[in-house]
Amino acid sequence: MSTALTPPDSQAPSDVESAEGADATATEQGPDLNVLEDRVPEWLQGSRVLAMWTAIIGLLYLVLSYQPLWHTDIWGHLSYGRWIWEHGRLPDVEPLMPLSIGITYVDTAWLSQLIGYGLCRQFGVAALQMLYAASITFTCVLLLSGVLRKSQRWIGAGVIALLTFAIVDYQQLLIVRPQLFGLVAFVGLFTLLTTSRWRTAWWFVVPAIFVLWANLHGSFIVGLGLLAVMCAGHAIDVFLRTRNWKAITASRTVRRLFVLTEVSAVAVLLNPYGIGLYGEVFAVAGNANVHDLIEWDPLTLRMSQGKAAALCALAVMFVYRLSPRRVRSNEVLLLVGLGVAAMWSSRMILWWAPVAAYFLAIHSAATFRRKPETAPEPSPRSGKWSVVTIGLAWIFFAYTPFGLTLLHGQPKSPEERARKFAKSTSMQTPIALTGYLHRHPPQGLVLNTYEWGDYLLWAGPKDMQVFVNSHAHLVPEEVWQDYLAMVRLSGDWEDKLDRYGVNAIVLEKSDREALVKALREQEETWQVGYEDNLSIAFTRKTPI
Repeated sequence: MSTALTPPDSQAPSDVESAEGADATATEQGPDLNVLEDRVPEWLQGSRVLAMWTAIIGLLYLVLSYQPLWHTDIWGHLSYGRWIWEHGRLPDVEPLMPLSIGITYVDTAWLSQLIGYGLCRQFGVAALQMLYAASITFTCVLLLSGVLRKSQRWIGAGVIALLTFAIVDYQQLLIVRPQLFGLVAFVGLFTLLTTSRWRTAWWFVVPAIFVLWANLHGSFIVGLGLLAVMCAGHAIDVFLRTRNWKAITASRTVRRLFVLTEVSAVAVLLNPYGIGLYGEVFAVAGNANVHDLIEWDPLTLRMSQGKAAALCALAVMFVYRLSPRRVRSNEVLLLVGLGVAAMWSSRMILWWAPVAAYFLAIHSAATFRRKPETAPEPSPRSGKWSVVTIGLAWIFFAYTPFGLTLLHGQPKSPEERARKFAKSTSMQTPIALTGYLHRHPPQGLVLNTYEWGDYLLWAGPKDMQVFVNSHAHLVPEEVWQDYLAMVRLSGDWEDKLDRYGVNAIVLEKSDREALVKALREQEETWQVGYEDNLSIAFTRKTPI
């Protein structure tokens, strides 16, 4: 009995027909997506975790972009930026307050002012919202990147860091000022020094940061302190490990940080004022006028930010007690040093908060993870998640005021622009009052609420003479004390109004109730020219 065999290299007719039919079906249905090759370069491939953080950071940026601009510092800095833009140079003396004529002005934030005014001039108030949102968001990105790198990509550590930073620094972050550029530089430098091994590029990158920082804001001095503390911390660690003083000078890390601190201190001199910039920074901090301001008061538990800082400090101490990580000397020096500085002046909490948030997060990761020495499996990367990440970033940018302005332009009618401006500023901004002042320009010196001096300079009549603005350190001390006496109804405040030739007074009603009441009672001298729920303007019946 014989059996017919099919040659190995051939197929039966029925098999051929079946294969052809399958191919035809596959062609009709399209290619199998499961076998498509991901052609996105490996370095550009994203992950699900990256897309998640992009969504979180993007949402933060979107929310901050719609935060109304505060009515204080920002407008004064824009006014100085406008002066620089119009005159093509930096002012030698204070140019905006008539009572400060002749006072030498070292503008420690000239570059921030010029950038802010230039963008505002081109794109309107949306550009200011963008700068505000971008500076805080970028700070969070830098902090998050350092925490995730040190905590072996534990998502919980990133959440702890961001929440702690936001809660402790919330009040400081509300005010739009060039100091936010300094915060970006500080956190960037801190992240570089704490999460990366020494690289040759540091010799160029770190001094470059200080050159830019010194022209953006006077807080560069905090960055130099950070470098010095990191150097001192490494030196202490070396001594504790070796019990040998000579080992400190032999340490390559200590020598590098010491020289880098010196190089950075020299790099700061690349500014329009040279070494005089150092003197101005210390002069402002020691100025008697600024210590009459609430924001320069010592940090206490009566303040909400003081309570937040205290809770954060307790959390740090608790986690340090449990953490298996070695506590380095520079951690203690930074936390204690910046903490003491904040107790001297509450403004210093701005620099303490990101440091505390970072150390709390990485030690929490070491404490609460079951196997801190084992890194989690990395999230699979693919071009699909790159597309998702880029799409999310674009969506969050496009729906911000600045994104909408770039895509659709600014409103063309003055009415629409006015509505947009009012919507973009805080409710305490005296917009209606400023409109009245344009219709009825005040003659002579105007006694104004300190917090409104900046906005009146920016949006008020061109030749309006304000009494003070937020640059209190530029006001002569005698003038400053007279201002306080007048607004607090102390001493011979009425005679002071006459002596300064004040013909108009503009006040925030809720903040100066006693003065408003006193002026109302002097009907023979003062009359109400304008009043709304927020503000009130008095004018002399017989101008001096």
